[in-house]
Amino acid sequence: MNHSQSRNAVASARIDTLDSLREHLQWAVELEHATLPPYLCALYSLDPERNPAAAEVVSSVFVEEMLHLALAANLLNAVGGSPRLDTPEMLPPHPRRLPHAAPSLELSLLPFGAEALEMFLRLEQPAPPGGPAEGAGYETIGQFYAAIEQGLRHLCEQLGEQAVFTGDPARQVSGTHFRHTAGQLFPVEDLESALGAMEEIVEQGEGTARGGVWDGDQDIFHPERDEVAHYYRFQELKAGRRYRRGDTAQTGPTGETVSVDLAAVSPMRHNPQLADHAPGNPIRTAQEQFNSTYCDLLNLLEQAFNGNPKLLADATGTMYAVKGKAQALMQLADEEGTVAGPTFEYVPPESRG
Repeated sequence: MNHSQSRNAVASARIDTLDSLREHLQWAVELEHATLPPYLCALYSLDPERNPAAAEVVSSVFVEEMLHLALAANLLNAVGGSPRLDTPEMLPPHPRRLPHAAPSLELSLLPFGAEALEMFLRLEQPAPPGGPAEGAGYETIGQFYAAIEQGLRHLCEQLGEQAVFTGDPARQVSGTHFRHTAGQLFPVEDLESALGAMEEIVEQGEGTARGGVWDGDQDIFHPERDEVAHYYRFQELKAGRRYRRGDTAQTGPTGETVSVDLAAVSPMRHNPQLADHAPGNPIRTAQEQFNSTYCDLLNLLEQAFNGNPKLLADATGTMYAVKGKAQALMQLADEEGTVAGPTFEYVPPESRG
């Protein structure tokens, strides 16, 4: 590729229309959702009594990814879009790539363990210093949001904020509908609040823009501590130590030890699929029921983000049903040495139980 072709490729990838901005923000909704099934499999494979530290970390990251999903929906609504969640595209077969990402960002359904930790670290990896904004084929989530920020600033300069932020404020979800995280869920109504939403998403995932380990919030489980970003929470589990004041990304964690008992993790089959079992098999039937309930959850979230924010409370209730069905699956022996797990396959509305 010569220089002019390279410049053209960059120009064509740039977010320079409102339609392109809305398309990328729908990708952001898909991206934030895509992280949920892998985190849920790891979480439900953990016994919180035997592995409290790991369960706490994965649980806190999952809740914050739900927050990021809501913020992405607020961003899309703010610029006149309509978040779509109850669609087959949200649940392609695993292993799968993060939506519109580089091939290295692959997601699998795994029990908690070394392989899952490496996947989570790759997923939450901080953008490299000076890394370019990437609207498609992105290497890190931070670079993807940097491309959206560039496009948003460009469109506000070209068209004016009022022409960009045309969404109905009544479609915004805010902190009154969302709890259990130190992060903030707030309405997006202008460039300032949009930039704040993207900063919240990126800093909770990979730390502050200055390369800091901390995400700027207080640890809700341990109020005496500052909260470390997702990437560094997984580093703590991998290293078996916590970060303490004075630690940096370079030093790694040097604080108190963190223990993880891998023998106490449910040995879930990797990337389970309905096709692994014949119709009528008890495992397959339980997986079908799980998938139906999970798609009900997607439907409630879609309604909540499209003008019915109070339905987030119903979605929270459905999350408990999802959890119960997933944990029940992990009580079923699958094959020698493994147990069943959820498959996260799409069920059309007319086929849901």
